[in-house]
Amino acid sequence: MTQRGPFLFIVALLLLAGIATALFRHSEYRVPYTPGTAQAVWQVEARIEFDADGGRSQVVLTLPPEQSDFRIISESTASAGYGYTTEQGTGQRLARWSKLDARGEQTLFYTIEAIADPGYEVPQTKPKAIPDIVWEEPYRTAADTVLNAVLPQTADGYTLARQLLQRMNTVPLDQNMSLLLQKWPLPRLLPRMLQTAGYNARTVAALDLEDQRRRQSLRELVQVWDDTNWRLIDPEDEERNNSENLLLWQTGQPGVLEVIGGSDSKVLFSMISQNRPSLSLVDEGNNSPLVSLYSLPVAEQSMFKLIMLLPVGAFVVVFMRILVGFRTSGTFMPVLIALSFLQTELLPGLVSFLLVVAVGLVIRSYLSALNLLLVARIATLVIVVIGIISVFSILSYQLGLIGGLTISFFPMIILAWTIERMSILWEEDGPKEVLIQGGGSLFVAVIAYLLMTQPLIEHLAFNFPELHLCLLALILLLGRYTGYRLTELTRFTGMPH
Repeated sequence: MTQRGPFLFIVALLLLAGIATALFRHSEYRVPYTPGTAQAVWQVEARIEFDADGGRSQVVLTLPPEQSDFRIISESTASAGYGYTTEQGTGQRLARWSKLDARGEQTLFYTIEAIADPGYEVPQTKPKAIPDIVWEEPYRTAADTVLNAVLPQTADGYTLARQLLQRMNTVPLDQNMSLLLQKWPLPRLLPRMLQTAGYNARTVAALDLEDQRRRQSLRELVQVWDDTNWRLIDPEDEERNNSENLLLWQTGQPGVLEVIGGSDSKVLFSMISQNRPSLSLVDEGNNSPLVSLYSLPVAEQSMFKLIMLLPVGAFVVVFMRILVGFRTSGTFMPVLIALSFLQTELLPGLVSFLLVVAVGLVIRSYLSALNLLLVARIATLVIVVIGIISVFSILSYQLGLIGGLTISFFPMIILAWTIERMSILWEEDGPKEVLIQGGGSLFVAVIAYLLMTQPLIEHLAFNFPELHLCLLALILLLGRYTGYRLTELTRFTGMPH
């Protein structure tokens, strides 16, 4: 796998896997690509009112079905003293309330939250056989006359429905259509005529979604099957379709509300639209085939928000060392320093780091005169660093410098090892090299910190962890780079080409 071909194949595979998985997570689970994205959430409340007779009462409400372009994200109910269950009815779910002894005016509530989601598709099941429609005379003759007149001008159920609607809305109405409309309202008559002509059609109840509307009723619309899905027809607006603010509520039940043991029943709807962060609406459950950090406990999620930024810092170090040519104290020491800056903030972190390292170098110069072994020397430095941090924290608090208290977030071992490496470097290569590598480490750490604190980077690193495969691919490519570094170009500008 060290040859160029297999190596490039692995890099391309990592890039493809990372990008494809991120695209899948966005399209399947609606994880937004950018932080702060908001989405309108419709909160719809069904209010059921009736007068109980004073005995056993049951209330059955048809619940809205799944529909394309709308996604129901939650449901709740409020019904003091009532038992509540949901069950599967004929084609739709039902909510059932029950109470042993109910008297007087009763009020029940059922609430859903739904979001308009144009990419959400619900598979359409082929309807059952078309029912036999029984017509009495003279309505049979009137219906046949109308159908015989319009059928030659149609190609399917939808075009037939449009032709019939046109005739039903023509002024003045012809005698046959006028007779039929006197018997049935338009939303009931249209499906009967379509079924008589051999096409699947049905009357549905829908709710017009309009912000801050109260005590609204359902409207009856018509759906026609066109061999693949149900097409919606609004008798009042022929251009209306499912993508607009229209929530289907009843499609397969004979009625929306049924009350046993009560009278004067009605159901009214109120609604409100609220903007919420899109990220709070993401639902990556246990059935998700992808790794979701949201399945972890909250404390672990907070920890991983920092951990998932480490690859970003690692990429910055690789880029700055290999392409730019910065020398640093240790390979990934700048990443750990940048991670500490995330806890302390940049300016307090820089000041704290420089103070601790400076004092530590002074003490380390004394330890070198004791000729201690490496393990003992490092252990001594750890204890010394803890003492330095404690003293600085107490002094900062006494002086009212609250930012100085964040110095405790610096890892003790890292500081001790940094002091040890710089001390050895001082002895072997002199103070100039200490300044070069120490300054390079701090500069790279600051660049990594500035990149890791970008809201977009934080969002992508945690919500799309598969993108780290793309970072891995880029790091592998940089690892094969053998050309000039940017800092070396000035050294060879005077040389002949």
